[in-house]
Amino acid sequence: MPDRQLPLFPGGGEHALTRHSRLIDAIQPFLDRLHFEGRSPHTINAFHSDLRLVCEYFGDDMLLDDFTTTKLNRFLEWMESGRGVPCSRKSYARRVTTLKVFFKFLYDEKIMPDNPASAVLQRSGAAPLQPVLSESEIRQLLAHTLALRLADKPDARPDLLVRLLLDTGLKKSECMALTVEHIQRDNPTAPVLVIRYKKPNNVYKERKIALDPDWLDVLEEYREQYQPEETIFTCTARNLEYVLRDTAIGAGIEGKVSFEILRWTSAVRDYRRGMDLDELREKMGLSRISFRETSDKIVRLAARLQAEEAY
Repeated sequence: MPDRQLPLFPGGGEHALTRHSRLIDAIQPFLDRLHFEGRSPHTINAFHSDLRLVCEYFGDDMLLDDFTTTKLNRFLEWMESGRGVPCSRKSYARRVTTLKVFFKFLYDEKIMPDNPASAVLQRSGAAPLQPVLSESEIRQLLAHTLALRLADKPDARPDLLVRLLLDTGLKKSECMALTVEHIQRDNPTAPVLVIRYKKPNNVYKERKIALDPDWLDVLEEYREQYQPEETIFTCTARNLEYVLRDTAIGAGIEGKVSFEILRWTSAVRDYRRGMDLDELREKMGLSRISFRETSDKIVRLAARLQAEEAY
């Protein structure tokens, strides 16, 4: 199909979008079309917000011609369980709608030869439960990270990372931003991790989390081995994901260890140990609204683990 300029809407000028255009360049013409059709500002803002998430996942420079149904489904999986932010059924459904309307616009305007979002399916019913580790799997995992610390060529990083995530439930972005200055050691028997955010609208995410004093010993081993200068973890977030993957393989629980899974595991462990849900919400750094669905999942996950252990 030849690339050519196409009218955006009657009486509204032209745009130069083609199948080889960037994702970011297609968003404003799409929003202009919504405005021309008389959609409400609330609806337009919602579509715009959803498309910013698409850009966050794929990158602004993703070419329109590179989108496939498989890639869009992977985006939806990330949004639901890999992003680290709760996604309600209502939000999930709206974002599927955004994909369908956006790519239908591109298809109808003959910018794209087909519509990769047409085969994306809406889901109904309750959101699927996030996998979490059982207590036996946690012991198995920590036994392996300890063995790595005590090996001929000791590596304290897996133990440091896994124990930190299990104890604190930090998100990946928070983990990557940690420095030694975030650790309060005024009371050596009760150290505290302080999580801060620069943006005022993230104030509810700021919190203090109790640390296991023994974790500080692992931290010192790690610092001696890796010599971090600024942030505690000097590698990229992707490399830490590989560390978790390789640790899971070594422990014999492949596919069940990630930042997101350990965050949920931490929350379920705290709940099963008797932590109040409001206290747990504050520890996770979630607003009251976003915690509604999260707390329901935590309770259901705890019940599922209890049933599996009883069986």
